[in-house]
Amino acid sequence: MKRFCHEVLVIAGACIFFCLSGEAKTVTLLNVSYDPTRELYQAVNKAFAKEWKQKTGDDVVINQSHGGSGKQARAVIDGLDADVVTLALSYDIDAIAEKANLLPKTWQHRLPNNSTPYTSTIVFVVRKGNPKGIKDWQDLIRPGISIVVANPKTSGGARWAYLAAWGATLKSSHNDEAKAKEYITKLFQNVPVLDSGARGATTTFVQRGIGDVLLAWESEAILSQREFGAGQFEIVYPSISILTEPPVAVVDRVAAKHGTTEVAAAYLTFLFSPEGQRIGFEHGFRIRPESPTSSDRPVGRVKPSMPPIQTFSVEEVFGGWQKAQKTHFSDGGVFDQIYGTK
Repeated sequence: MKRFCHEVLVIAGACIFFCLSGEAKTVTLLNVSYDPTRELYQAVNKAFAKEWKQKTGDDVVINQSHGGSGKQARAVIDGLDADVVTLALSYDIDAIAEKANLLPKTWQHRLPNNSTPYTSTIVFVVRKGNPKGIKDWQDLIRPGISIVVANPKTSGGARWAYLAAWGATLKSSHNDEAKAKEYITKLFQNVPVLDSGARGATTTFVQRGIGDVLLAWESEAILSQREFGAGQFEIVYPSISILTEPPVAVVDRVAAKHGTTEVAAAYLTFLFSPEGQRIGFEHGFRIRPESPTSSDRPVGRVKPSMPPIQTFSVEEVFGGWQKAQKTHFSDGGVFDQIYGTK
């Protein structure tokens, strides 16, 4: 099995900084991404490099950096030279725009679907046979249930999972905020340890054998089954979950400094192409009904392992990411309040 611990992966060829006049050149990009996208972008990078070579005669090398989405955004703000960012949620890219002025605040308008090539959701991963009988959100707060999830302060996936749990409780309690807070408090009392990122949480659950249920991106859940063999883990789909929308953006000032703006823009546009959509689909990400797909992937269709699921959006339930972040995850917010009672 491939190890999960690599922080930076070099995908295509060797880096050449200077070339002779008239010869093909090599362009290098750094994609700073969130935790569970290593395998996705390995495949994307290979396909894009091939297409770019055919179109221009030039080679392109894409380096990958991975970690918790919030932690990755902070690294870019603090000086990590990302040509593009492909993070877990729009708030993290907004923070780069607002705090470091590295790209315009209107960045979401530059690509389709608010610059979100794929969607996903939050599901439960349980061990073979589902020995604890986990079926829906209420089962997670039963005594004796051990939950594995990353830290919402550093992980975008964990923030999605937290909001999925909160929103599901609101939906079942006629928007009773007190009941939602009570539920989320009990849920995190069942969390023995918080990893810094979603991939770390997956490793804790599948490799270290800790916990009864993993709260995970659907794509990460599918990867767990593929890597460890069918039957070792099962995916449980709750009755309702959240529509996760991980966005992408060119980091304008960095790309301009590196002279990579054209390639960086083409790289992200590739994600929305039929080939880019096919790759995302094959790696457990959902494609939007209006997205183009290859001929063997009918528009709007999902794999048998990705059944239809009722979802709600951050905008619908929380008023958008800025409000959700301030209320739940900023210093002194609801998460700090409830996790202190653990």
